[in-house]
Amino acid sequence: MDFWPEFLASSWGKEFVAGGFGGIAGIVSGYPLDTIRVRQQSCTPGSAFTILSHVASTEGPLALYRGMAAPLVSVTFQNAMVFQIYAVLSRAFDRNVPASDPPSYKGVALGGFGTGALQSLMLTPVELVKIRLQLQRRNIPDNKNQITSYRGPTDVARNIFRQEGWKGIYRGLTITVLRDAPAHALYFWTYEYVREQLHPGCRKNGQESFRTMLIAGGLAGVASWICCYPLDVIKTRFQAQSQSTPSRYTGIVDCFRRSVKQEGYNVLWRGLGTAVARAFVVNGAIFTAYETALRCLFINNNNNNHATI
Repeated sequence: MDFWPEFLASSWGKEFVAGGFGGIAGIVSGYPLDTIRVRQQSCTPGSAFTILSHVASTEGPLALYRGMAAPLVSVTFQNAMVFQIYAVLSRAFDRNVPASDPPSYKGVALGGFGTGALQSLMLTPVELVKIRLQLQRRNIPDNKNQITSYRGPTDVARNIFRQEGWKGIYRGLTITVLRDAPAHALYFWTYEYVREQLHPGCRKNGQESFRTMLIAGGLAGVASWICCYPLDVIKTRFQAQSQSTPSRYTGIVDCFRRSVKQEGYNVLWRGLGTAVARAFVVNGAIFTAYETALRCLFINNNNNNHATI
């Protein structure tokens, strides 16, 4: 009965809950654009608006949210752990900075790099399931060869594990690490740098405005996506294939070579506009929700402490 009050009174508890709120805000605000991005990357022709109109008219608006349950269920834990791991690593890589001061930019970048690598272990299965569901078409007469047997994220995960085992569940782990480690380094560095430029002194006093949170978080997301986008395209294509369909790629390098040979280097940037728009919205929402929840938790904890004196 005393677990939650004690948990929320700790810095780890506050980081966990605040990170969870940030993750949920990011998923809900950006999922439709993520669905469009995945379809653009996986050879669906047309602009983002064309795909949006086609999906909404043929499959219904809810198709844009297909597969959201998997990341939404896991995102609280995943996002909370990302912020906690980052907080620990950013300090561990630069022990010369006093605890009362914010971590240096070097510590921020190295902490973000380590965080991205570690969180790939949690993210790879979730994104695999999400991609399989997002690419599933329904109610399309001219798409007879498309497999539409998945009933939800649990069914997808069970099917992958039954056919391919743990190797199948973690298909794309290597390229996810290659994508997320440098992207998270740039992500956290950009956020810390931009918010300090917009609101000098806020890294130490934590008094930045909502506008600063939104802009800094949005630009951090944009920078990290531009940095890793070609790898994300290859990752999407590699994870989209399964044993129940003809295997196109024997590995990451084969996927890269065939994609470029068949469609040119432009394929590596297909859907970038959608990804950038989504990144600004999602990461602005994530950092705003995270920082706001963190402030509320600290205020509530201080009020409780005063009440017991």
